[in-house]
Amino acid sequence: MLRRLDSGPRGLTGAEAQARLVRYGENTLPRQRTTPWPLRLARGLRDPFTVVLLCLGLVSAAVASWGTAAVILALVAVSCLLRVSGEHRADRSLSALRDLVAGTATVRRRGDDDATVREIPVAELVPGDVIRLGPGDLVPADVRLLRARGLTVHQAALTGESAPVAKEAADGGDPVADLHLCFQGSGVATGSATAVVLATGPRTRLAAAHGTTRRREPSAFDRSVHGISWVLIRFMLLTPPLVLIANAALRGRGLETLPFAVAVAVGLTPEMLPVIVTTCLARGAALLARTHAVIVRRLPALHDLGAVDVLCVDKTGTLTQDRPVVVRAFDATGRDDPDVLRRAAVNAWWTLQLAELPSPDALDEALLEAAGPAGEEEDGVDAVPFDPVRRISTAVVRGTPGTHTLVVKGAVEDVLERCAQDPAEGARLRALAAREADSGLRLLAVATAERPARTRAYTPADERGLTFRGFVAFRDALAPTAAEALRELAALGVTVKILTGDHPATAARVCRDLGLDPAAVHARCTPEDKARLVTELRAAGHTVGFLGDGVNDVPALRAADVGIAPRGAVDVARETADVVLTGRDDTDLTAIGHAITTGRHSSGNIASYLRVTLSSNLGNVLAMLAAGLLLPFLPMFPAQVLVQNLCFDTAQLAFAHDRPGAAALRRPAVLRPRAFLRFITGFGVLNAVADLATFGVLALALRGPDALDDRTVFHSAWFTENLLTQALVMVLLRTGRGLAEGRAPGPVVRAAALLAVAGLLLPPSPLGGALGMTALPLASYLLLAAVLALYALALTALRVRYDGRQP
Repeated sequence: MLRRLDSGPRGLTGAEAQARLVRYGENTLPRQRTTPWPLRLARGLRDPFTVVLLCLGLVSAAVASWGTAAVILALVAVSCLLRVSGEHRADRSLSALRDLVAGTATVRRRGDDDATVREIPVAELVPGDVIRLGPGDLVPADVRLLRARGLTVHQAALTGESAPVAKEAADGGDPVADLHLCFQGSGVATGSATAVVLATGPRTRLAAAHGTTRRREPSAFDRSVHGISWVLIRFMLLTPPLVLIANAALRGRGLETLPFAVAVAVGLTPEMLPVIVTTCLARGAALLARTHAVIVRRLPALHDLGAVDVLCVDKTGTLTQDRPVVVRAFDATGRDDPDVLRRAAVNAWWTLQLAELPSPDALDEALLEAAGPAGEEEDGVDAVPFDPVRRISTAVVRGTPGTHTLVVKGAVEDVLERCAQDPAEGARLRALAAREADSGLRLLAVATAERPARTRAYTPADERGLTFRGFVAFRDALAPTAAEALRELAALGVTVKILTGDHPATAARVCRDLGLDPAAVHARCTPEDKARLVTELRAAGHTVGFLGDGVNDVPALRAADVGIAPRGAVDVARETADVVLTGRDDTDLTAIGHAITTGRHSSGNIASYLRVTLSSNLGNVLAMLAAGLLLPFLPMFPAQVLVQNLCFDTAQLAFAHDRPGAAALRRPAVLRPRAFLRFITGFGVLNAVADLATFGVLALALRGPDALDDRTVFHSAWFTENLLTQALVMVLLRTGRGLAEGRAPGPVVRAAALLAVAGLLLPPSPLGGALGMTALPLASYLLLAAVLALYALALTALRVRYDGRQP
């Protein structure tokens, strides 16, 4: 390998390294390019509803409805600017988290006389460099080991394995295991090594994850908005031709009704939808960033969070703390024996002291924490440290006068094969260890031996003829708030599934300890397995969130409706995720619970707006179509329709600042097109009936020589009635609210009150006169009040019936 890289054990010269740096480039991961503002704006115009609004604006301009065109185009521009600015702030906040690769590396560079060891920036490493690795180092590039002593490496970011993996310089002839290779993004747990750099920058295995991009499937938000948009598009495309044909056939009116037909189509359109959606999501994203340190990189992902009903997570670092704790120590009969724990702690203490290790490994640290300073009571003599071939360590302490006691601990098989016992007893002990391992515990075996005291050093050859003492069982330490966070997620209707690369028994044990159903565990998962499971869950109709922090999680992060990465995730995982958890105090699951609640808050407000607007608009359009065919004149002038829409749209901005009731937060907030179609059809027909009832009442009230020729009074009364019914709908059809407010009036109630005031005061005002309206006689107000009272009762009864059918 050294010859192939044109290098040697003493490394490269400075000149060779500089030439290779020019040839291969810096040892940095590919950065995700920052999307320029014009492209972000263009992407904001891609959804079908925004396209429809733009088309309506152009049609309005074509028929000289300049006010309508200006309002529509302004709303589209505001929504796009809000979305772009929110996503830009999220990307700017995320840029501070790109700190995966270590700052410097210890490299051997060859001079004229000899090789010197120096610290250089990781970015300056090149293929052929010889580097040194020690405990706590991050592996700065893909390397091939030249020498290794007791080397174990954490590579959970690449494979999902929670336990360190032993590495050695000899390849062992196993091309799959890659025991002689270490990869960028992994970290040294124990031991030391010298290695030669094989690949840097975009040629590393870690960087290869950037090249596995594939087109993201439409998320829950995309599917919902597209479905609702196409329902509205069909209505809007059908309405103008129907108005023109019906008026031409029944009333002999021609193209003079075209402005009215366009106004009716605009009246069906929820013009404020882009602004309301973007404002709700942007406010929610800002709140999450400010109060819970959660960065939403893609605003629609906040809605997807609110719609999540299945959350897939890894075990390590989410449910557990990635460190073991002692569960129990027991002897060969299975009975608890504290002396076994004490002996294991003596081994850990004196191995650490006499082998000059920089720090205890995770298991030794757990032993010392559980047993206290047991080793200090003994007189240490020598130690043979752990290595990944023997898989045991030995501490030698003074025993009775003239003797030394060997205290040995390590992997069960390796300790038992060094014990003096008959085969039957060995088989029994292995079966006992297997039962404990099947319950999800990790075991260390402990044995001792008495030897005559001596002055020469002890070696692995002395680890024979041991007396078995017992086992120490470990489990992964649970995250302190994981159990409570899981209960809160269950209360939110979210099912948690564990997708892990760890052993099935270990993962199932963690689930049982936390009160989760072990059937929710999918263990020994490869990256492809995780992505496939997420895809299958989505195909089954679920909205899936995936929490991942490693390179092995990138395919699943892309496959999920919403990908979530914690603060400590590798760069490529953070850049792939839609949501990044940057807090230090909360666990990942607790922060996700807050994010889901905020997402449902925003989605509830969006759903309220859609229900109120679409049902009200549909009722008004149906009533206008019917009245346009029955009346000898247009039921409303186009200008009156547009002013009415402007008042209603302005009042509905309050939905972006509302707080849905508790019912809207207890279940996933999914905008289902069919459910919305049923809702708006039922309540829209009821609204149309109220409008037509108003028409009938006005027809009776306006009897006389003028009869229905009193257009001004008719237009004024219908204008007032429309705004009053829309104010009622705003209050009574909000998402997750009971029929009684139950607290001080919120923004929606105040906005509805102002809308009602506008409906009463605008017709008799000078602006009303300019629009062709006038003050109504007192009798008309009394008749309208009667119609509105009956409408409110019918609306309340239908709402109670609808809510009773909801799960």
